[in-house]
Amino acid sequence: MQLEEKIWFWGLMVIPLIIIVFLLLQVWKHRMQRKFASKPLLRRLSPDSSLFKSILKVVVLSLAFASLVMALVNPKLGSKLETVKREGVDIVFAIDVSKSMLAEDIAPNRLEKSKQLVTQIINNLASDRVGIIAYAGKAFPQLPITTDYAAAKMFLQSMNTDMLSSQGTAIHEAIELSKTYFDDDQDTNRVLIIISDGEDHGALATDAAQEASEEGIRIFTIGVGDAKGGPIPEKRNGVIVNYKKDSNGETVITRLDESTLQNIANEANGAYINGKNTTEVVEHIRDILNKMDKTEFESTQFADFESQFQWFLAAALFFLMIDVLLLERRTSWLKRLNLFNEDF
Repeated sequence: MQLEEKIWFWGLMVIPLIIIVFLLLQVWKHRMQRKFASKPLLRRLSPDSSLFKSILKVVVLSLAFASLVMALVNPKLGSKLETVKREGVDIVFAIDVSKSMLAEDIAPNRLEKSKQLVTQIINNLASDRVGIIAYAGKAFPQLPITTDYAAAKMFLQSMNTDMLSSQGTAIHEAIELSKTYFDDDQDTNRVLIIISDGEDHGALATDAAQEASEEGIRIFTIGVGDAKGGPIPEKRNGVIVNYKKDSNGETVITRLDESTLQNIANEANGAYINGKNTTEVVEHIRDILNKMDKTEFESTQFADFESQFQWFLAAALFFLMIDVLLLERRTSWLKRLNLFNEDF
């Protein structure tokens, strides 16, 4: 499905406004009726008066407006799958999800900053394929190589520090796993982007990077965090209750290790980028990708998208007709009441 004019979703903000106006009118109406007559007399004058009918009218009007907004958004559905040829680069994102990524030395925290960076990079891609790896003490395949950017961003947002029980920062395992993402039968440019605070306590990462380079994989590293470091918060219901402590009861301070990330990038014909400024990171990655040769590959996607606005427009007209009928019925009862008063 495609949504052609998403900006019209802002029109849904009118619905809460309709509800607020309705509630205010009900309060005003109740006060005026109490000044006019007692409850028994009001029941005799308007026996068919019903709060339910008023609520039903507001609900119908809101549904009509929501349907009209969806018609303006113009959803489109693909009618068939087809194989198309594209030109691009295969990019795998390896994202550190260890507990140290919860440190808030970079806002809002290291992990959320990593997600923001990857999302913005994906938003600037055209026809490249992307994959995602999550790693801590172990590496885990999160999303295989795909051209479905919406799915990539969905999987990205679901990543958290609890998804892997094994803690640590085994960058070498992420590099090894990335090799399985690339198709050996296709001669594509291969890029691995590692987003981490660099706290790898092993010496295997640089060796793995060198081996990856020999297989044609270029590695770019993005460092998130601050060299001064920060504590690792422990939260309960979103509120910080403590900070992680070592065996001696001292607060653990985690720091951005840029040297490790630089060494990894240098071993694999890549570059290190500080992740503090999102715009600069995105522009740097975009310039690097633009200079690479694009390889042609095939991908399967939905085609022949057809507009579906007419169904929502019909629904809007249907709800408006119901709303008009409710109004006419109410007017009919008011006319009868007036005739009764004139006769009296």
